[in-house]
Amino acid sequence: MSDPTIQTFCCHHTGNNEDLAIKIMDEFNTESYNTVCLVSSTIGILGSLYQIFPRSITRNASRLHSLSPTRGRHIIIWLAIADLLASLGVLIRSSLWLQYKSIMPMPNDDVSVLFCSIISAWTQYFYTATWFWTLFYAIDTWHSIKGIDSRPVLYHSLAWGLPAATTSIGLSILYIPNATCHNISSISSAFLRILPNYCVTYLPIAMVMIVNPVIYVLASKKIEMAVALPLAQFTSKERRVVDTLRLKFFLINAVFYVCWIPNLINGFLVWTMWFNMPVKIIISIWYIMALLNPMQALLNALVYRKWNPGERRQRTTLPNLQKSFSFHDEQSPLLGSEPPRLPMSPIPPAINNYATM
Repeated sequence: MSDPTIQTFCCHHTGNNEDLAIKIMDEFNTESYNTVCLVSSTIGILGSLYQIFPRSITRNASRLHSLSPTRGRHIIIWLAIADLLASLGVLIRSSLWLQYKSIMPMPNDDVSVLFCSIISAWTQYFYTATWFWTLFYAIDTWHSIKGIDSRPVLYHSLAWGLPAATTSIGLSILYIPNATCHNISSISSAFLRILPNYCVTYLPIAMVMIVNPVIYVLASKKIEMAVALPLAQFTSKERRVVDTLRLKFFLINAVFYVCWIPNLINGFLVWTMWFNMPVKIIISIWYIMALLNPMQALLNALVYRKWNPGERRQRTTLPNLQKSFSFHDEQSPLLGSEPPRLPMSPIPPAINNYATM
């Protein structure tokens, strides 16, 4: 999982029983927590690998499919790679914590502090990359509808560069120079030392939660207009395709919310109820995060797949897919009473032309 509260446990501590972190550890079953992390990260790794390797459509079309990646597939693969590396970090951390039976380093244990901070930075960096790749998929979908070319170089620069900047800033302020974030003497010092890491972690999540739904709503309306305008009508076939894409957009947003809103709730509780922290509630949220954060990879493999409204009634071949998204061949409901359907551009393949299943 990626959470600034857990990252503070990497700091040196004095063993003072008045320390809130020590109190939390007294009620925290680290073995069961790490087991949940281990299982969920393993599932996340499998989901990422399933998404990265191309799936064949049919025996005859598999070669064509694997050699013809779309712009949407390009972004989804890099999203899956970032998910894979983040889940790998969680897997390594939870495995070692299970073996050594301790999350918090012992007093004056520099090696444990160093390992904990490095693996936290690794996990934080790649999860932040997944948030930006999720954002860029939505932006690229909108660009595809508008007929704007994809910008992979810009996407890569921002998706890998911005997480490097935010992770470096947040964890450097937290750990440098001596990783002693538990013996902060004043509230102002806590704000200056700990709060920046929360901000650089949660602001990208909140940004995706706000921006992506707006983009997908606008994209759905744009697609509906593009489908209905040629004959100023909206038949069942058009409605089925638009509804399918809307459902896909909704589920993409829902998966992101489900996987990451527990992290925002945890941050809100930590900073609004610090002196009266509901420890049991916080620990329960940690378990939810440990389960859902790495599961993002598996859920993404389900929602970022090809959605063909006719796939239950016909074989999913390349000609059938092209036919499903070409509407000029549908007959008018008023046969012979109006002119032939005007030619219409198909839905851009970047929106729906990538399958994992």
